[in-house]
Amino acid sequence: MAKQIEGVYEAILSCAKKEFLEKGYKDASLRVIAQEAGTSTGSIYTRFGDKAGLFEAIVGPAAGQLTEMFLKIQKDFHNLNEDTQRAEMGKYTSEHQIDMLDLIYDHFDEFRLLLDCAEGTRFSAFLDKLVDIEVDYTYKYMEVIGCESVKSGLITEEFIHIVTTAYFNGMFEVVRHRMKKADADKYIRLLNRYHMQGFTTIFNPEQEVPGSTSGF
Repeated sequence: MAKQIEGVYEAILSCAKKEFLEKGYKDASLRVIAQEAGTSTGSIYTRFGDKAGLFEAIVGPAAGQLTEMFLKIQKDFHNLNEDTQRAEMGKYTSEHQIDMLDLIYDHFDEFRLLLDCAEGTRFSAFLDKLVDIEVDYTYKYMEVIGCESVKSGLITEEFIHIVTTAYFNGMFEVVRHRMKKADADKYIRLLNRYHMQGFTTIFNPEQEVPGSTSGF
């Protein structure tokens, strides 16, 4: 087996990240990446298999780390007793959302790729996976607190999915707008307060919303 030249792997990743950010996955050229990295397309295939493998090598670790972090956050909360869940839900969510934000900013370009450049890859559904986890654990929380809003028909599954999708799209707007970390931190804290108030519609749908002129 031929010995791989030191530094080429890193150069390919760096040039590929730039190419994917500029053109997206579909339009990115392995030929251009190889040329910029000072190597051949053959060396890219040897190291990464194909363009999909190269893209995964860049974004896969960050995507996996955030997904695992989010799943652990949800599981740890679900393992708390009912009284603690009721009392700490808002605070717990806010604190851990900032933990997620820290990770996102540690891998900012990778999340730009995941959000806006991943069409044509398995990562195009990255946000959907987070939404699915949140929806699943929203149901678990509702079960714990004895919320019957879905079973009673006051709240539909579609509504929960819509709200949760909006929640994550809002969170990742800090990446799409390339906000400075300090501004993103303020935005996320405010966004979390906004959504926590909104989620009372799911958990307590019979509660009258101030200023509302009609119910469900």
